[in-house]
Amino acid sequence: MRILIYSYNYHPEPIGIAPLMTELAEGLVKRGHEVRVVTAMPNYPQRQIYEEYRGKFFVTEEKNGVKIQRSFVWIRPQPNLLDRILLDASFALTSFVPALSGWRPDVILTTSPSLPCCVPAALLGWWNRCPVVLNLQDILPDAAIHVGLLKNKYLIKVFQTLEKFAYRTATKISVIADGFVDNLLQKGVAANKMVKIPNWVDVNFIRSLSKEDNEFRHTHNLNGKFVVMYSGNIALTQGLETVVKAASQVRHIRDIVFVIVGEAKGLQRLQQECDKLGADNVILLPFQKREKLPTMLAAADVSLVVQKKNVISFNMPSKIQVALASGRAIIASVPDTGTAAKAISQSGGGIVVPPEDPDALAASILQLYSAPELVNSLGYNSRKYAVENYSFNNALNQYENLFYAITEPATSPVVQAVIESSIQPIVQPVVIQPTYEPIFYTVSENEVTRKPKTVSKGTLIE
Repeated sequence: MRILIYSYNYHPEPIGIAPLMTELAEGLVKRGHEVRVVTAMPNYPQRQIYEEYRGKFFVTEEKNGVKIQRSFVWIRPQPNLLDRILLDASFALTSFVPALSGWRPDVILTTSPSLPCCVPAALLGWWNRCPVVLNLQDILPDAAIHVGLLKNKYLIKVFQTLEKFAYRTATKISVIADGFVDNLLQKGVAANKMVKIPNWVDVNFIRSLSKEDNEFRHTHNLNGKFVVMYSGNIALTQGLETVVKAASQVRHIRDIVFVIVGEAKGLQRLQQECDKLGADNVILLPFQKREKLPTMLAAADVSLVVQKKNVISFNMPSKIQVALASGRAIIASVPDTGTAAKAISQSGGGIVVPPEDPDALAASILQLYSAPELVNSLGYNSRKYAVENYSFNNALNQYENLFYAITEPATSPVVQAVIESSIQPIVQPVVIQPTYEPIFYTVSENEVTRKPKTVSKGTLIE
């Protein structure tokens, strides 16, 4: 099958949608499909076009069997609303040229964000008479309105019109969480048009490694420390200042160290906050190379997921799957009614505390610092849940079956039933009451040996 992925973000961008689309494209190639990707010149998270791509309008390259067609975009390091609109508009315009110049696809997968990308994708689908699958990683303009980024009523109307166009012209809509389904149903999107395929993590790459003899710990003088780590985007929706405030409250315990990994501009802002609060127990580091990611994550005792109060409820950070796969306990400072909180609670691998509440965050960190068995238990539950629910092969199977279902009519009712059984449009969330399993275990790449002792929820562990 010939599959065109129309995505603003792609390799070599290190976070967000880019790694997901890169893994999906390369996974489809390994299964014998022909894949090309129409994308922008890489620029995220620095919001500057990477040096080797500057001064070019179009670039065509190949990586791991995937044909990548890049186009110029308007980008500014500190974008205002107009800059963001020009960025999306420029990609919608410039990307259409390479999209037309390649082979005819059998199916198109387009991602949102960027929402305006739905226009060239729909035109391309009409021109080639092929189905279009819209992959929703966020719901726009709802998310932008909710955080106060989009306020102009005329622009809101334009983006709402674009949103309706995207849903109407898509053959199928893949969503990453139940909250997306609820939102789209309220907007009149038919249930049978939606397919829930959660974002994934490569559980063979991100593994539950031992923190002993850890290169990252050794490099940053973290041996013997209780490491609380955040790695990811530092933007409007995160509110990492809460983490710095919590760090300042526990700085008298010298064994507790916070590590925040992110883009340079966000780190500069956080450094000012650290200086103001005297949080000398916070280490700020730039993004690490992808091949070092498993070792870096394994250096943590606790992984953080952080959101602001005003983050819209269906937002589901992709870092959750990665944190779970690393086999570490998680503290999620997120709205308790949101998708992120539900995912952490269902995993049994973490603790949810109110967002933008440094007191609650500090208290949870101290709780885990004093209960190593609980930390081990939560970490074991995290890894188990990731393997069972967020493995890359499961997601790849679902996307491949979806593409077959909408491009090749089944020759028999049996074949059709098999395809449809693997791509259920709506999956009701299962509420799992977590039990904490304090365990002692050693981790190798292939197995975990453990001696469980089940403790009911709420029991104080001495």
